[in-house]
Amino acid sequence: MAEKDIPGIRTYDAPAGGWGALRATARAVREQMDAGDATVTLLRTNKPEGFDCPGCAWPDKKHTSTFQFCENGAKAVTWEATNKRVPPTFFAANKIGELWHWSDYELEDEGRLTHPMVYNADKDIYESIPWDDAFARIGEILRGLGDPDSVEFYTSGRASNEAAFLYQIFAREFGTNNFPDCSNMCHEATSVGLPPAIGIGKGTVSLEDFDHCELIIAMGHNPGTNHPRMMGTLHEVARRGAPIIVFNPLKERALERFADPQSPVEMATLGSTPIATTYLQVKIGGDAAALKGIMKALLEMDAAAGPGSTVLDHAFIREHTNGFAALAQDVGSATWADIERTSGLTEADLRAVAEAYAKSNATIITYGMGMTQHRTGTQNVQQVANLLLLRGNFGKPGAGICPLRGHSNVQGDRTVGITEKPTAALLDGIEKTFGFRPPATHGHDAVAAMQAIAEGRSRALISLGGNLAVAMPDPEACFAAVRGLELQVHIATKLNRSHLLTSKHTFLLPCLGRTERDMQAGGPQAVTVEDSMSMVHASRGKLTPASEALRSEPAIVAGMASATLPDSKVPWMELITDYDRIRAAIESVFPDFRDYNERIRVPGGFRLPIPPTQRVWKTASGKAEFLLFRGLEEDLVHTDPGVLKLTTVRSHDQYNTTIYGFDDRYRGVFGRRDVVFMNKDDLAELGIEEGDAIRVETAFGTGKERRLDNVIAVAYAIARGSVATYYPEGNCLVPLDYHDKVSGTPSYKSVPVRVVRAA
Repeated sequence: MAEKDIPGIRTYDAPAGGWGALRATARAVREQMDAGDATVTLLRTNKPEGFDCPGCAWPDKKHTSTFQFCENGAKAVTWEATNKRVPPTFFAANKIGELWHWSDYELEDEGRLTHPMVYNADKDIYESIPWDDAFARIGEILRGLGDPDSVEFYTSGRASNEAAFLYQIFAREFGTNNFPDCSNMCHEATSVGLPPAIGIGKGTVSLEDFDHCELIIAMGHNPGTNHPRMMGTLHEVARRGAPIIVFNPLKERALERFADPQSPVEMATLGSTPIATTYLQVKIGGDAAALKGIMKALLEMDAAAGPGSTVLDHAFIREHTNGFAALAQDVGSATWADIERTSGLTEADLRAVAEAYAKSNATIITYGMGMTQHRTGTQNVQQVANLLLLRGNFGKPGAGICPLRGHSNVQGDRTVGITEKPTAALLDGIEKTFGFRPPATHGHDAVAAMQAIAEGRSRALISLGGNLAVAMPDPEACFAAVRGLELQVHIATKLNRSHLLTSKHTFLLPCLGRTERDMQAGGPQAVTVEDSMSMVHASRGKLTPASEALRSEPAIVAGMASATLPDSKVPWMELITDYDRIRAAIESVFPDFRDYNERIRVPGGFRLPIPPTQRVWKTASGKAEFLLFRGLEEDLVHTDPGVLKLTTVRSHDQYNTTIYGFDDRYRGVFGRRDVVFMNKDDLAELGIEEGDAIRVETAFGTGKERRLDNVIAVAYAIARGSVATYYPEGNCLVPLDYHDKVSGTPSYKSVPVRVVRAA
């Protein structure tokens, strides 16, 4: 932390959670809602008869506990349920060119959108338009494009199962499989990497497994900021004495110590609980090397074990896996010198992890985007699966793999059909249910969609939520690309920067939020979501909608589809009168949703099938597969010691591209975001002092390097050779084509850079 007086940079000594979290929650309430309304609303969060938090996807545990929301969940709820409004008069008074100069925080802080709007290029403003007129014009433009594959259908993980399902049916009946999705930018490496390894692209643990695990290995995630309700679970695990080993380039306060706001003792005594028993600061991009080091140590320990004593679960390996011999040869060929150089960790560190792992009879490995947002993200995920397979850590209590999803229904969207790669089973199910055969060709993911837009091959973008252009790498190219479109449609609750990137025809369609009552012809409706552990449950908003003109996401999708497809085989208007009808259609297409409507009426919902929990492997061979990662790191390797690796991170006052404020208190940053976190020894070696204005420049060696200016250096506990800056500000350093070639996930987490003092 700061050793000299730098405005907005100061040491924060308190634990994660605790009174700091309660004060921040109170401030969020005070700035957005009436205290009474906020209290009632927050107490409905994540309850059986309430609504699902629009924040993270961590599952619910005890619905009878005092409250089921965290600080960042409270920010998400109050940000959506705010008293502030953005009516048509706001747009009449503010031209788009003027709004462009507002900060992202200022745009969203204006409040909730209230009426459907259409862009008037002559006046450079949005103007109100009746819903039916908007749908009719959108349908006319879409039909006039001629080529269905020139349209991109983007989905945010905020969308419910019902909205996402109708959305993909609309796009497929229209004639395309172009589904850029927010998961393309976060856990696509999981969705792509795990099926060939264990037969499913999801996590395998339940929340109850954390009660039985004997060890947690946490890799590449910061739960205190990105999925704070997980901290309650880690707190329980730590207090019962199970070790938690953390691999992360940055020291993150929540993984060091945490005070549970629901613990009277910790709150009264200002106490806290240590979380990580071992904290290993792996170099950015060194995760695969670290995993190989642990596996190498395990193999050596197993070979050295005496007769009748083994370290690996050989019975499990024989019965349930393929490829062990090849893995053992590959891991054995890696040298400790190379593993240490690439991971930034010592042989002794990794051997100690292997020993702890060997002692545990039930291990969970949790990981986040610090593992997936690399050019080798898919392979990183597969190495996690390899480590678990070596000791049979699937299909038993307290064991398994736990990818930490972001948005509360990003996993559910995928489950109900948001995929650019439709399977034969999906196509068959749609044809059986609706009477038309969708196209089978693979469509665009997020990167491919933006490239098609930039090249003029795609001419329309429909966005079911989100802030796509800002979330993507290379904002300069993305902003210019979407401005050149024929049509943009944004279904949203609040204004964001993507809405200012207007095209020839741009529509802004305001929708209900999770917190609001959804009343259709058949009465009040519930939607459903899937959490990161495959639990599907109902969400029922109770608040009066922010405007009488708002429509639900399913109703907006149905309205667009009906207007676009006059000869549709889908009874769009009938489906949205009662969402039970949508769920019956989901069940018809996806048999795993059997008795859907009955099971979501049970408090807590139901869990979708996870075959690896039964040691059933839906792979081509019928067994789990050890999959190799040749080498130790990404193919773009620098030997120049002046080249560092940069990762983008979220502050504690944001969720994805939504900026709630300018404090990142756990990292000691207040009132600003223009910082680059660096190791103090790297600063000294570069002749830079903390607080100096610096320039960050990429080091791809292509002659087209990118720059991040107007930032300062901040000394921080980060691995040598590693630097970090905030997302999305740092996206300007990431080329659009710098991504995992297998999953398409942009490599936000390992950008080669040079850092110099600014002129």
